[in-house]
Amino acid sequence: MKVKIDIDCTPAEARAFFGLPDVTPLNEAMVKEMSRRMKENMSSLEPDALMKNWMSVGGQMQDQFMALMRQAGTPSKD
Repeated sequence: MKVKIDIDCTPAEARAFFGLPDVTPLNEAMVKEMSRRMKENMSSLEPDALMKNWMSVGGQMQDQFMALMRQAGTPSKD
């Protein structure tokens, strides 16, 4: 035996029926805050600024790796 029930309701009505909270105000606040942060950081998304940041970190990491390899290659004096 199969029973099929079609319910036509909005998401808000379904939420209320199941007793779930309405998170619309929270969602709107989070979207607004994320938009504000993205607008503030838009200049850091420019390609030349990104490359400058990545290259400075990459260069430092390369220098640290080379220092580690030099240190590993020197014989100990024990």
